[in-house]
Amino acid sequence: MGTHDEDGVARRRFDVADAAPLLLDGRGVVTSWTRDAERLLGYAAADAVGRDLAALLTHGDAGRVAEILERCRRDGGWSGLLSARRGDGRPVPVMARITCADEPGGADRRLVLLSETGDAPGWTMSRSVLERMVSGSPIGIAIVDTDLRFVWSNDALARFGGGRPEERLGLRLGDVQPGLDAEAAEAQMRRVLADGATVVGFEHVGHLRTAPHRETAQVLSFTRLEDDHGNPVGVYYTVVDITDHHRARQRLALLDRAGRSMGSSLDIARTAQELADVAVPGFADAVAVDLPAPVLRGAEPTPDPIGPVPLHRAGVRVSGTATPPGAAPSPATATPPATATPPGAAAPPRAPAPAVTVAHPADSPPVRCLLTGRPWHGERLDPSAEPWMRNLPAAPAPGESVSVLIVPVRARGATLGVTTFLRRGLREPFDADDLALAEDLVSRAAVCVDNARRYTRERDAALVLQRNLLPHRLPEQDAVEVAACYRPADELTGLGGDWYDLIPLSAARVALVVGEVPGHGIDAAAAMGRVRTAVRTLAALDLPPEEVLAHLDDLVARMAHEEGLDAGTQAQGAGCVYVVYDPVDGRCAMAAAGHPAPAVVLPGGEVTFVDLPQGSALGLGGPPFESAQLTLPEGSTLALHTDGLLAQGAEWALDTDRTRLRRALEQRAADLDVMCRTVVDALIPARPYDDVALLMARTRRLSPDRVADWELPADPAAVAEARRTASRRLAEWGLPELSFTTELVVSELVTNAIRYAAGPIRLRLIRERSLVCEVFDGGATAPHLRHPRTTDEGGRGLLLVSQVTERWGTRFLGEGKIIWAEQSLTDPGA
Repeated sequence: MGTHDEDGVARRRFDVADAAPLLLDGRGVVTSWTRDAERLLGYAAADAVGRDLAALLTHGDAGRVAEILERCRRDGGWSGLLSARRGDGRPVPVMARITCADEPGGADRRLVLLSETGDAPGWTMSRSVLERMVSGSPIGIAIVDTDLRFVWSNDALARFGGGRPEERLGLRLGDVQPGLDAEAAEAQMRRVLADGATVVGFEHVGHLRTAPHRETAQVLSFTRLEDDHGNPVGVYYTVVDITDHHRARQRLALLDRAGRSMGSSLDIARTAQELADVAVPGFADAVAVDLPAPVLRGAEPTPDPIGPVPLHRAGVRVSGTATPPGAAPSPATATPPATATPPGAAAPPRAPAPAVTVAHPADSPPVRCLLTGRPWHGERLDPSAEPWMRNLPAAPAPGESVSVLIVPVRARGATLGVTTFLRRGLREPFDADDLALAEDLVSRAAVCVDNARRYTRERDAALVLQRNLLPHRLPEQDAVEVAACYRPADELTGLGGDWYDLIPLSAARVALVVGEVPGHGIDAAAAMGRVRTAVRTLAALDLPPEEVLAHLDDLVARMAHEEGLDAGTQAQGAGCVYVVYDPVDGRCAMAAAGHPAPAVVLPGGEVTFVDLPQGSALGLGGPPFESAQLTLPEGSTLALHTDGLLAQGAEWALDTDRTRLRRALEQRAADLDVMCRTVVDALIPARPYDDVALLMARTRRLSPDRVADWELPADPAAVAEARRTASRRLAEWGLPELSFTTELVVSELVTNAIRYAAGPIRLRLIRERSLVCEVFDGGATAPHLRHPRTTDEGGRGLLLVSQVTERWGTRFLGEGKIIWAEQSLTDPGA
């Protein structure tokens, strides 16, 4: 800081006006002349002193001198424009200010200040007017010297803090406003001093010493001041307070961020967390979003609570930490819930993420907001005075006062929860503008929360529907070891219509099915259930895979035609792959309708894809379906999947997708359930774009000692021999208790084959979880069960078979048919 002498010298450079002074006596005669007056009017002192003022003016203003002098005596001064006459006769327009300069007891004297109104800088109006302009201006004005020390400022600048004008003299901006970033403003001043370029609209944000809790924004403009030779002598700058505009911009920016970041998903907890994240730290130091448990489950909120009200803290954010201890995990860091299902089970409805439960007293402000739907505002509260404040999202320090806003989360006439905003420490308390902003912010989030709530309810209903339509557990059988995994689509896409199934067939065979109905939501789940039921019904007819798909195609087309449903929300266009595996000889037959071909993992680990002819999607028409036949070694693994398992938006037939699937399948595991989940996790995210179904079946073979077959001649005498042969085999298998029933079944089936069919006849017994008796013949007609009259001599054979066996049926082959019957074994391991 400079000395007082230095400050005085610096100030004097700014205190001298550029007016030309001269003195008059009471009669208007010039008594004193100066060099500035000589420069302005061109008269030497000897020529000007003693002359009347009127002689120095042009003819038009000379006659006004007497009136002007009279007004000076009466009013104490006069100012205005005059036309002076230079020594060379040229008129010069000047601004004149005449004041009384009388000395006590002396003669009358008048001080005249003349300023040229042309190009020369100087006063162009009354100095008193100019002084009133700068002193009364609402804009802060200051002048600093080349050392950036104050030499002058107006009263308006004091309203921005830093003291009165006289208190600033000789100080720098950082001295009078320690809370501001003075270095940034002084850097602008130095730049203006260096290059002379005026800086307009420099925005400066900080905390003033007079308002340390309130962020203040100012716009500064800087202009260099120069002497007569163009050398810089200081900087003139103005200050305008734009705090209100700055805060308005901040509010708009906050609402813009909220619009872009909130509602990015249809997850209630994530939406609540997005509201908390967007408000901290710009608007509040801490935010908590508390929702009733029914809302998190997608249900309607419970009205009129009695007693302490438990609310789940679905979203919370504290300045400086992503998630405070004990709070619900942020979506960015939370571990997604596992969605892979156990073998044979469908995915249950997704439970909301775990959240902290806070219990608010019945008459506390959060509960009142929840019941009335109106916000609550509290300033400078003592957290130790109210029990409900223990539930604030951040624990204040002892003795620290806080400012709290509680805004209800309301959408479509329902109050879904409350949002608590907290400011603490030296931060400015919430005001009415903050309350309006908080209500706007929460109202935007409330619509997103309500959309997520409604979606959650619909999605959970669809999941429950699909869970009940998918197999709860896959049936036990000896043909294959099986594992299944279903993963629903993400929130935005919704639940789809993928399904899988395992259907036991006759002769220890099984049908493996995976399919997909287009569309998402409850409609797709319902359509999936209808198609799956149709597949199971057709499978009971023991038809070849291509015929099953042909009948299914007709059924789906008929459904679409009769019901007139939108193809995107029902079964038309569905895909399906149907595989039949026979554990006796390892033969596998399959057909596909608009669906990916299965992959096969051989016992050695090699992964191949079945060269399966592709038929058109169901219900769309097209050429007949074709099947593929192959024989699988024992221990081979069939992988049937929907197209959601592969790349999003890509065709399932692309080599790159098959390469990814091959790599995933090569990661073998002894446990098929583990392998199934590993494949799904490797290929799709936790929340896939499309739902995914994967069915994996590891093949088994029935040992030869569990299968017996005989060729029989078309001779009625062969019936007795067939009965004896079957009875002996049952004795070897330890099943003598089934001999009587088996002999009856063999007798009836072989007799029918001999009587009504042509060609070779074969008898086969299979001991699996049931005892299967099969008779093959070359006939193409199927026997029909009928109820004979009491007078009929025959026709009771199949009726007896149906009564003594668990089930029976007919299976057609290319060369004939098989009539079969099954008997339950009380000891499946025998």
